[in-house]
Amino acid sequence: MKMRAARMYDYREPLRLEEIPIPDFGPEEVLVKVGGAGMCRTDFQLMDGYFAASLPADFPITPGHEIAGWVAGVGSGVPGSAGLREGDQIVVESSWGEGSCRQCHDGNFQLCAGGRWAGFGPHGGYQEYLPVPYRHLIPVRSGNGLSPMNLAPLTDAGLTPYRGLKKLRAAGVLGPGRTVAVMGVGGLGSYATQYAKLLGGGATVVAFARTDSKLDIAAANGADHTINTRDKSVEGVRTALENSTGRPEVDAVIECAGSEESIRLAFALLATQGAVASVGLIGNRIDIPLFPFVAREFSYFGSFWGNYNDLTEVLDLAERGMIRHTVTSVQFEDVNDTIAALGRGDVVGRAVLVYD
Repeated sequence: MKMRAARMYDYREPLRLEEIPIPDFGPEEVLVKVGGAGMCRTDFQLMDGYFAASLPADFPITPGHEIAGWVAGVGSGVPGSAGLREGDQIVVESSWGEGSCRQCHDGNFQLCAGGRWAGFGPHGGYQEYLPVPYRHLIPVRSGNGLSPMNLAPLTDAGLTPYRGLKKLRAAGVLGPGRTVAVMGVGGLGSYATQYAKLLGGGATVVAFARTDSKLDIAAANGADHTINTRDKSVEGVRTALENSTGRPEVDAVIECAGSEESIRLAFALLATQGAVASVGLIGNRIDIPLFPFVAREFSYFGSFWGNYNDLTEVLDLAERGMIRHTVTSVQFEDVNDTIAALGRGDVVGRAVLVYD
């Protein structure tokens, strides 16, 4: 039997839309029928060669690391205790560690130096079926409108800022009387705004972006204030912040863009003993002044993706109807146009590839 697949054969080339055989799956794997594959700006970066030095390519590659769907087949070695049956709705935890390193033993498979990531190798969600190790599937209860289309983005866009906000909470920079900034309201930032309210313990939430349409989403998702940074100097942003909150500084930043400009702005707004958690990956370097970093005792956290337990917590919030979804469906034949739009920053919320 055949399936549709959008595959990458070289850098900086459009994906080839093909029909290929449905893959076999091993004894400890489950065949997943993809119902929704979130389209992440990281997919554009993968195609553009951003990861070429650190993740050597074995072409062809099927992108798509945000995956939700249904169980289509269960390997003979999958234990009954896994509770996976054909037809069950699932999400894919897409970081598959090799299992023996310290990070894997801590449950942080996404940090494993020898691991694999779905969508960065031969199988990702831009194809209709894929094999997945059963340990990296999470069953999802039906209800609250939890279709694969809004579940798929939770596995990265909805997961990554959640882990970053947990780090800020553990650092003690959230709570009443504090201000937390969400920098960049794209796919990650639209969820980060919600988590800033859910985990912020009463902190004031301010969203920063360069377009009003994205700030409208932030406001709908719970931001107390929004500030358009386009064409504003740092002092202009500080003035707008003070006009909104009564203070020209913030205590915490969840930085979702990852550009050098955005990170510099985050630290320029940071109050003494404040903290920044970076989850975005647009740029390649960090350039911040050293003296205020040391003298004002700033903290800076890198936060990459999330682990299995983080994802189960996000899904619990979703199952209880506590997460708002801003998603747009994409048809298979429109994949390359959407990838180009992601590269330009034109996608509002999350685009999700669906299969009719």
